[in-house]
Amino acid sequence: MSVFGNDTWWIVLLKVVFVVVFLLAITIFNVWYERRLVGKMQHRKGPIMNGPLGLGQALADGLKLMFKEDFRPAGTDKWIFTIAPLLTGVAAFTGWAVIPLAGEVPLWGGYTTRLQLTDMPVAVLFILAIASIGIYGIVLAGWASTSTYSLLGGIRSTAQMISYEIAMGLALVAVFLTSGSMSTIDIVNAQATEFGGPAWVSWLHIPQWYALLLIPSCIVYLIAMVAETNRAPFDLVECEQELVSGFLTDYSGFRYAIYFLAEYINMATVSAVATTLFFGGYRAPWPVPLIIQANPAALSWLDSGWMGLFWFTAKLLIFIGMFVWLRGTLPRFRYDQFMDLGWKILIPLSIGWIVLVSFVRVAQAQNWLTSSAALVGVGVVLVFLLVYLAWDWWRGGDAEELSETSRTPLYETGEYDPFEGGYPVPPMPGQVLPELVGVLRSSSTESAAPESQTEPEREDA
Repeated sequence: MSVFGNDTWWIVLLKVVFVVVFLLAITIFNVWYERRLVGKMQHRKGPIMNGPLGLGQALADGLKLMFKEDFRPAGTDKWIFTIAPLLTGVAAFTGWAVIPLAGEVPLWGGYTTRLQLTDMPVAVLFILAIASIGIYGIVLAGWASTSTYSLLGGIRSTAQMISYEIAMGLALVAVFLTSGSMSTIDIVNAQATEFGGPAWVSWLHIPQWYALLLIPSCIVYLIAMVAETNRAPFDLVECEQELVSGFLTDYSGFRYAIYFLAEYINMATVSAVATTLFFGGYRAPWPVPLIIQANPAALSWLDSGWMGLFWFTAKLLIFIGMFVWLRGTLPRFRYDQFMDLGWKILIPLSIGWIVLVSFVRVAQAQNWLTSSAALVGVGVVLVFLLVYLAWDWWRGGDAEELSETSRTPLYETGEYDPFEGGYPVPPMPGQVLPELVGVLRSSSTESAAPESQTEPEREDA
């Protein structure tokens, strides 16, 4: 980290401009990429009319939002309503200050610099802290608006932030324990170490990506990062079937565009963190290290200099494709399923995995276990966990443990007033709207009808 802080002012300014332009360009590309990929999944063409391959469509949409009428509904908190999107937008850009896009790259005039604004001993914690601040922009948007749907979206965002940021933070603890650092550069360099052991494994020159060493942490982080970005199937903060547009209901124009921009930058941010912490960062993937060994002097450029930016961007786009794939294939979670996944599965799994990783690290430090024995032990634990999850799924989970009393509704059935609480509430099973009394019967009434009614006696002809 001593290399940071030695650049001249114009190099620092140049890197800041480069990061901002890179994020804006990747956002425009991701909007187009998402539409085209979803179109392919749904047997459509997607945007093809404006610009080459339809690339101009995303740029046109951004310009339209900038010049669209921007109004603020009466009764909203003027200052908070305006500050909220700015808070989310600034946080989306700030997290990239400590993400390495490449290693040391040459510039004109004989200058060289690392393609990263700065690094610090707690760089990953800095990213998590900035991400938490960005969530406050969503919470404040719901609080400052007059719409009940916006308020409900803000409340959901608060619960979502608490649930999945805990799981995300716990997933990264194993990375810190294994690498011995929270610096992003140190974590990338630690993953460049190659697997040892048998001669044929060493000959393959496979880098020790933490996606291979810490599989549970990687899986938990990948799930949590989708929830953190409010993307499908975890987009309960702004689901249109229930909340119209959630916290965004009262926003339009440029303020809406800031949220739109922040969502796509946050997708890139969490993907960049996954790339840096689990998939080797800007270092070349396998089998490039094996190819370089054929002629290191002639092929070393494949894993150095500006090629680091190429590998980093390629990995980033693979994760963006995963986001789009999830949106195009999975239905939205129910809210109780969403909370159960975070609190009952991801957090306990992360805590148990941290205990196991800590034990292995201490055992290796005290020479209780060899590296091979430690890997075998971790593999046995993972196989046991997978077998248990498969058995739990096969027997139906907790469905058999639910008694009939636990299924008894905790609300009054029959006729009810949907506007009693001040805003419309859809009927629950067993409840009937006043205008439908005698016209439609609820499911509970229909199920009870055959038991209460007897078949009339038929007269002989």
